[in-house]
Amino acid sequence: MQWWTLFQKELIENVRNVKWIWVPLIMILIAIMDPLTNYYLPQIIEAVGGMPEGAEVQLPEYQPDDVVMMSLGQFSTIGVLTIALISMGTIAGERNSGVSELILVKPVSYMNYITAKWASLALLVLTAFALGMAASWYYINILYGDLSFGALLQVLFFYGLWLTLVISLSIFYNTLFKTPGIVAFLTLATIILMGLITTIFSHVLEWSPNYMSDYIQQMLITGSVPGELIGTAGVTIILVILLVFGSASIFKNKELAG
Repeated sequence: MQWWTLFQKELIENVRNVKWIWVPLIMILIAIMDPLTNYYLPQIIEAVGGMPEGAEVQLPEYQPDDVVMMSLGQFSTIGVLTIALISMGTIAGERNSGVSELILVKPVSYMNYITAKWASLALLVLTAFALGMAASWYYINILYGDLSFGALLQVLFFYGLWLTLVISLSIFYNTLFKTPGIVAFLTLATIILMGLITTIFSHVLEWSPNYMSDYIQQMLITGSVPGELIGTAGVTIILVILLVFGSASIFKNKELAG
């Protein structure tokens, strides 16, 4: 009951902040931007004045799986940045304003407090991501060819794990620092650093979460889930669990010390 009450509080807060409107709209825009732009590029060029005489645009014939990866590529950049920005004050903001102290002065479990915030944020982001990919899937099937609904669900599941890891990183840094800007910076910096480490030690980090997109593309091309994708998903889930439990432990220690 306590956890559910805290979770409802977070949901209501997100509704009041209109996050349930603008976050899905941003995610939908991110997802459909490349599919529409690439398909209508010749018309766009013609509308703005056309090409110089003798010049012509030769676009590759994109397959549905290519276009899906375009959308995921946007989520890996603009989407991750959006998540970092909307989550940077989730706990840090309440610690600065003293709201967290008012809540925790009651017999409230630190674990319940952290996991309720994590769950409400994950619900918002993953719902928005699903709506965005559903819009992308709609246009892909109209403009580029058939992409099965089953393939869409697989993409939502596996890439959703990656976004959940980003959320968990942000929550973790929220418990360490009270400045939202630092939380956002460290979240993005950690993801970039993970990518660099994965690139340098690619021969030993085959299950790195940063390979999630690569293995998803392989899955779409072959039509079967590669073993590397299963391993990467497992590592990602373990990291999420460690980050959430670590966040609760650090937060408890900091509050008790304070």
